[in-house]
Amino acid sequence: MRFARPVGLLLSAAAVVLWAIGMTVLQPLTEPIGPWSENLPGNNAYWARDLRFMAIMAVTLGLVLAGRGQLRWSGPAVLLGGCWVAGDVAIDRSDPTGVEATVLLAVGGCAVLGVLAAFLLWQDRGTPPATDRKALTGAACVAGVLTLVAAGIESPTDREPELNQGALATAALLVVLAVGAALAAAPQRSRARVGLAAGLAVVAVLGAALVRADPPGERALQELALGTVLLTGVTLVAWDWPGGRPIWRHHALAALAALVGPAAFLLATAIPMMILLPIGAAFTALAGNSPINAADSDLLISLCGLLSGLAMALLLAWPSALGYRPGPPR
Repeated sequence: MRFARPVGLLLSAAAVVLWAIGMTVLQPLTEPIGPWSENLPGNNAYWARDLRFMAIMAVTLGLVLAGRGQLRWSGPAVLLGGCWVAGDVAIDRSDPTGVEATVLLAVGGCAVLGVLAAFLLWQDRGTPPATDRKALTGAACVAGVLTLVAAGIESPTDREPELNQGALATAALLVVLAVGAALAAAPQRSRARVGLAAGLAVVAVLGAALVRADPPGERALQELALGTVLLTGVTLVAWDWPGGRPIWRHHALAALAALVGPAAFLLATAIPMMILLPIGAAFTALAGNSPINAADSDLLISLCGLLSGLAMALLLAWPSALGYRPGPPR
């Protein structure tokens, strides 16, 4: 699809800006005052870190979309994401704040993104365009699950207006990535698919806003509905329509997986991280931030969302479910 490359690069650049704002504006709001034990932060204290990490994942997903799912784009995109997380931790230690730092990080991040994109475009010169539908649908599933995580993220106090703003902006960006990747994975861009994709994006963004509008602790059903609609919509947009219409029984199974899967996978990844693999605590220490109170847990919920999204991709993006078959470039 011709739109995939410019849209993917534009969304990656928008994610870079969100990351810079998260580092210089949101992160300072989560820093506790003083090293005393009674001031140690509690559960979800470093929500700004999770929003930043999801923005970094959005940078990677945007590059996957720009490369139409091809490995020669996806591989460097994943490598960039890993290096970006390492850079994020190093930058977090220096505690940058203010407009000047925001602009510097945004411009620097976009420059890095631009250099990589220029190299990949140069590498692609003369190569016939091709689309890996399986990879694109998988990217859409990852973005869809991350949307749920961003929309439902909380903090110990739940009184920061910036949390709602940052969470909604991140969720909206991930919705557009999910729908864009699904549309790019479609076998043809018909008017019906484009209309369905546009409607899905609007409904999902409104759904994320409704989730944020509800008080913490009362969002479970809304998040469940949002995930079911978004991931089922991804399959409707991306999968084949034999005879010009969806095979509804296949999408009914996809809806069941979308209803149960994300919550089950998030739980299955969160419990080991809390008990056996204190990854969040390691990142907190590397960034030089105060440890979480011993009575609470330092959970890296963005990583849980990534792993859960990959698991959903295995369910919804495998070749037989897509009707995927190699063919001539489109």
